[in-house]
Amino acid sequence: MKLTVLTEIVAGGRFLAEHGLSYLIEHDGKTILFDTGHSDVFLQNARQMGIELQDVVDLIVLSHGHWDHGDGLQYIENKTLITHPNAFIKRTRKNGLINIGLTLDKETLEKRFKLITSAKPYKISESIIFLGEIPRANNFESQSTNFVEEQGSADFVPDDSALAIVQDKSLIIVSGCAHSGICNICEYAKKVTGISKISAVIGGFHLKHIDEQTQQTIAYFKNEQIADIIPSHCTELPALSAFYTEFKISQLKTGQVLSF
Repeated sequence: MKLTVLTEIVAGGRFLAEHGLSYLIEHDGKTILFDTGHSDVFLQNARQMGIELQDVVDLIVLSHGHWDHGDGLQYIENKTLITHPNAFIKRTRKNGLINIGLTLDKETLEKRFKLITSAKPYKISESIIFLGEIPRANNFESQSTNFVEEQGSADFVPDDSALAIVQDKSLIIVSGCAHSGICNICEYAKKVTGISKISAVIGGFHLKHIDEQTQQTIAYFKNEQIADIIPSHCTELPALSAFYTEFKISQLKTGQVLSF
């Protein structure tokens, strides 16, 4: 499996960066755009690498309906778009009125893309699965939220999802933000695929501090004996430092190409 980092918070070399996430994933004969960031940075960085996304992308997966993962959809069209049904709700932070959901509404997206929504696992290919809605099964992840949905209720981002990719009888997990909890995502991927071995986890882990959630996540990864642990995007510096202490991680930057 090949993964190219198109958008990340940290710039690499001559590539641009922004508060967002976008990966180009090539596996099992499919070329998947996983999230788009919030501007056309993903397109600009791809062109720097000689990649014209409109030509090569087979389908787009939107991990959840937040602006920094999906507003780049304004700059690409005429593709299949897979996401959770709740990705289109209006949402704000608890202390503000600014919409942190998608700029494009569902009706507009239906005109621009072949839209597929699924709360259940959706098989993209024999070895690539969009996980749909992630059960919140443990007692240390997704316990609180700073978001409010359009009806005024607490928004725990039920649309938060991920990809489970099967390779060599093990799993590669690709997360956008892991609002549902990266350990919950991993456990659900194991349940959906029937594969217990996880070889790599990459993406946003939504960890901010060296707190109980970060410590329990590290303990989980150590117990699972995962070879490649690559936190990025919404994983903030204190948590990254804890991951570096335990796993000697490297910082993910735009323009990097990873092979698993």
